[in-house]
Amino acid sequence: MKKDWKELTAEERQEARFERWLAGEGLDFASPEAKASYQRKITRFKDVVQLKKAPDRVPVFPFHTFMPVSLFGVLPGEVMRDGEKLVSVWRRYLAEYKPDYYISPGLVLNHAPLEKLGYILYRLPGKGVDEKYPYQCVEGEYMTADEYEALIEDPSDFFLRTYLPRICDALKPFQFFPPLTGLLELPCMGPTLIALGTPEMQSALQALMDAGKAAFEWGGHIGAFEKEAQEQGHLNGAGGISKAPFDVLGDTIRGTRAIMMDMYMRKDLLLKALERLTPLMIKLGVSGPNISGNPIVFMPLHKGADGFMSDEQFKTFYWPFLKEVILGLIEEGCVPFLFAEGGYNSRLEYLNELPKGRCVWMFDKTDMIKAKEVVGGTTCIAGNVPITTILSGTPEQVKEICKGLIDVAGKGGGYIMASGCSMDEGKPDTIHAMIDFTKEYGMYK
Repeated sequence: MKKDWKELTAEERQEARFERWLAGEGLDFASPEAKASYQRKITRFKDVVQLKKAPDRVPVFPFHTFMPVSLFGVLPGEVMRDGEKLVSVWRRYLAEYKPDYYISPGLVLNHAPLEKLGYILYRLPGKGVDEKYPYQCVEGEYMTADEYEALIEDPSDFFLRTYLPRICDALKPFQFFPPLTGLLELPCMGPTLIALGTPEMQSALQALMDAGKAAFEWGGHIGAFEKEAQEQGHLNGAGGISKAPFDVLGDTIRGTRAIMMDMYMRKDLLLKALERLTPLMIKLGVSGPNISGNPIVFMPLHKGADGFMSDEQFKTFYWPFLKEVILGLIEEGCVPFLFAEGGYNSRLEYLNELPKGRCVWMFDKTDMIKAKEVVGGTTCIAGNVPITTILSGTPEQVKEICKGLIDVAGKGGGYIMASGCSMDEGKPDTIHAMIDFTKEYGMYK
């Protein structure tokens, strides 16, 4: 008898997710060759992650955001407004460069819904930054120090009535909306209904509807492209996303400066908030693979790097909660793909606390010789191709770097060739060099 999901072990759940991914539910492959390519890339990823055997070759993943746009001379501002132009660029990129894995064009935000909401967390091309540059995050103290208890008590209420009105100008009226916990029965609904009827709230609701319509239309472009790309044998490098709880607070809620102060002045409240956010990040991470069928959960790590906080702070505020999220995702059969921005040389030993063969750790400025020695027997590692060399170096220099990484980090398997940082730009000759050389040289004999 087939086991119920709750009866499966974490390892069995991972196998089940890989089987679903391999099956390609709902896909009508363009050809037998396209189906074989699709399944070969999944098998290659599975082998490199699980560390049970070396894959057929080193996988190559030029990690990127707007990089395909730059390769074809298109401006970021153009593709953020034109869904057809966006997906046409991605089609050209996959057809001409043929990476093993790509980042979805869905990561390129659409101007329309953000403008309709008056979203202030990002400066957009043509709206704060030049059309030729990608969007830029605007850090701020969007939660004050005295609001920790509100976040801990009811995160949904805090996000709806406090956080959203601060990051979306069009949703400012939500700060006057009564708590939904007051909706017990009909006599209690009066204040809520009256609030919904005010001109200010009506305007806010209309903005939400308009933004939702624009986002739905944009999602149609992305969804159609993703299906088409898979049917051609291409593979998205992520099926979901999550974050470290400390980064959730430090990136866009409290901000860097404030959370650094909180580690000293509000330690207990900060720890309670991190504990409260942890299960939410697990649920967020699992939700993507449940929908997409792709078990990879991308997790960008921002504030746990060497030099940002001491080791004592890392093991107090950052690692315990990140570890719990990782283990929660693993328990559900997902594959956390962690992008350790900056250097993680002093953090490597912590990674050995995780189960073997369940994660990918992509490194930026970490010593890959040390990483292979310390954690190569526990986790798949990736990255470390400097984007400075990709942008200003020669194809020969890129090949030399890739050769060194394959020889050291790729020895025996467990390594994915990837850029050390997400690329917003690229040069055709060096990107080709990275991909083509890895496919040629990275074969296991």
